[in-house]
Amino acid sequence: MADEIMAGIGLGSGEHAPFAVNAAASRGRLVPEPASRTRTPFQRDRDRIVHSTAFRRLKHKTQVFVAYEGDHFRTRLTHTIEVSQIARAFARALRLDEDLTEAIALVHDFGHTPFGHAGERALDRRMRAFGGFDHNAQALRIVTALERRYADFDGLNLSWETLEGLVKHNGPLLGPAAGNATVPRPILDFDAVFPLDLALHASLEAQAAAIADDIAYDTHDLDDGLRAGLLVVDDLEELDLAGSILREVRAAYPGLDQGRLINEIMRRHITRMVEDVIATTMRNLADADVASAEDVRQAGRTLVTFSRGMRDCEQQTKRFLFGRVYRNPAVSRVMAEAEAVVEALFDRYVAEPRSMPDGWGEGTDGLDDARLARRVADYLSGMTDSYALGEHRRLFGRAPDLR
Repeated sequence: MADEIMAGIGLGSGEHAPFAVNAAASRGRLVPEPASRTRTPFQRDRDRIVHSTAFRRLKHKTQVFVAYEGDHFRTRLTHTIEVSQIARAFARALRLDEDLTEAIALVHDFGHTPFGHAGERALDRRMRAFGGFDHNAQALRIVTALERRYADFDGLNLSWETLEGLVKHNGPLLGPAAGNATVPRPILDFDAVFPLDLALHASLEAQAAAIADDIAYDTHDLDDGLRAGLLVVDDLEELDLAGSILREVRAAYPGLDQGRLINEIMRRHITRMVEDVIATTMRNLADADVASAEDVRQAGRTLVTFSRGMRDCEQQTKRFLFGRVYRNPAVSRVMAEAEAVVEALFDRYVAEPRSMPDGWGEGTDGLDDARLARRVADYLSGMTDSYALGEHRRLFGRAPDLR
């Protein structure tokens, strides 16, 4: 089956498909720059992302399990690298622009707070009166304003296509396809200056990065759940996809040791999902009769998708993870303590803005409540887990042991 799929799509042909984004026709950057003599706009974007401070901080930000629980659990950085690898596989198979796909995959989690979604929940509560906090909108703030590396502009001055993918990789933000979702204020403010076509779907490159994110965390959260002892291998029998793979591997390799057994299950788990997406996406592209990247944006639906059967399996896996891993009492206890750390830091910084170090407290005397809260959220969201705990210890004389 895999060989037939790959043969049908010209794997490794090196030539972009007509529906891929064309780097030579990029819509440019907010601050115009001379073209590079050696790199496409999307190669430059990828390189700027990799060399940014925000990218390095991902190493010490929680994915599901805080880093102190073990050296081998995923962090935001290792998760990002896994997403990038899967997304590049889609780009190569579908003959998309691999550099743009990689750039979007590498930047997609820049806005995550310390302690993962726990920190985001805490910041969103504290920011509710000021428009809330959204990690996707925060990622946009980081790459358009908060990174301070270049002489000519704030942020990374990424290309329009990379910013579009960052903001819309999960779908349109305006119009019927977006439902009743509220667009975060930082995205609307930037869109007013540099419009990102918020009512349209994003490129196939962005869609590939989005579904790669689902595949990566569905698989590695099962793996980390087993590593943490929250699951045992036989629990996977409850799942249609992972359970079928478990039985297949046990039949092929009776007596295989547990470490190799788990790894074999997980690598096949990724392969099955990737091959399903490639085959399904090719059918979707043919049915939609798209002939350009603009046709993709105007298609009215996401084209890089799972088949119906695989989508059901993927949603079943998510429900399983929520019930058995994310909401496990041991995980919930640690995350509740992490939320308390973020909330305490936010409250102290708002009450005493000059307690923020590294220049963040400077110039805060004249800020109104909304701008001060956003300054504090910007500072807090950029923290790593260890830095946030260090700040809590500095300001309150103690820090919880998040184990």
